Amino acid sequence: MIRMMTVTLLVLGLGAAAPAAQEARRDPPPAAAAAAPVNLNTASIAELETLPGIGKATAERIVEYRQKSGGFKKIEKLMNVQGIGEQSFLKLKALVVIAPPKTAER
Repeated sequence: MIRMMTVTLLVLGLGAAAPAAQEARRDPPPAAAAAAPVNLNTASIAELETLPGIGKATAERIVEYRQKSGGFKKIEKLMNVQGIGEQSFLKLKALVVIAPPKTAER
């Protein structure tokens, strides 16, 4: 009887501790999510590298694509860059914006 009560208390105690343990293990939100969105038409390679999953090579390909295509007109065009598939795009979508590059005033 005492053994059964001990097991019951242990199970109940572990059940109550599990949500707290799960909460403690949650990863903090990525730093990029709190920062201002990155403009795909003006961002430097270094700025692009701050995006999750974007390393130097991919950032260089984004800039190369931007130069060859005359800039991004839709965010979805980011998937035309080698190394950025649908899954990567879905992670980046909320972190990037499209705005025309600033031109010099005359």
